[in-house]
Amino acid sequence: MPKALPVLDTSEPICCAPVAAGPMSDADALEVALRLKALADPVRVKIMSLLFGAGSDGQNSGELAAALGLTESTVSHHMAQLRKAGMVESDRRGMNVYHRPHRDAVGALCAVLDPNCCR
Repeated sequence: MPKALPVLDTSEPICCAPVAAGPMSDADALEVALRLKALADPVRVKIMSLLFGAGSDGQNSGELAAALGLTESTVSHHMAQLRKAGMVESDRRGMNVYHRPHRDAVGALCAVLDPNCCR
């Protein structure tokens, strides 16, 4: 059985020295690993791709489910994992929940992995 990672608050963008800066502390390595773990699922990568292409209003769970060919409950499960990792933001509008990427968190993760990314 795989070892479970400790539960940490990953809702804020990551803030640590880049991986290339030298050996990371155990705490910083865990922060990075927890966020990468949330993205280590093909469905979640596709969800992030759809959300980045959706514009500032985001997409609701029903739209995501239809685009992915999944049930809304399955999409909700994946969204909960992405939200827990701080990768997406969600808000309720009437009967629907709209999701959009948390761009600061994704950008911070990119910068930790490669400080020269996107320059």
